[in-house]
Amino acid sequence: MNNKGEQLVKKYTPWVWILSIAIPIVVVILFLIKVPDVEPLKFLPPTYATINAITSIVLAFAYFAIKRKNFILHERLMKTAIALSVIFLGMYVAYHMTSDPTPYGGQGILRLVYYFILITHILLSIGIIPLVLITYVRAISKLFVEHKKIARYTFPIWMYIAVTGVIVYLMISPYYD
Repeated sequence: MNNKGEQLVKKYTPWVWILSIAIPIVVVILFLIKVPDVEPLKFLPPTYATINAITSIVLAFAYFAIKRKNFILHERLMKTAIALSVIFLGMYVAYHMTSDPTPYGGQGILRLVYYFILITHILLSIGIIPLVLITYVRAISKLFVEHKKIARYTFPIWMYIAVTGVIVYLMISPYYD
């Protein structure tokens, strides 16, 4: 590790953990708040599902960019993926603050598949926050060996979350009001 990189990691590490803990807590709190007398934002689920789909495409292109040693394109695509994820989260929370939960109406094996995908999606969505932040901090600190070590776990988990977000939407969309 280089000294300047180590200093940057030390500087950002408390923020990584503060955000990794605060974001899920804030999301849960906001889920408990219902904005009264507001029309539900029904246009948001297909919009944020589309953002998830775009995120998965951006992640795939970022992966191929780094495999081709196109570092600048990789960096830009990863920043785009982070921005898309932040936009997704804002829309997701806004929708749930204005709408009642939509129960899944499927039966049998599809119900089990839906809940398996949903639960793994949610749990991994919480865990991806520190992974993305640590991976990003290592990249901006120019600690590329360490960045690559964690990115090999961050990438497939983030890709799974992006893809399963679309799948969850497609499976529940017939049950929206």
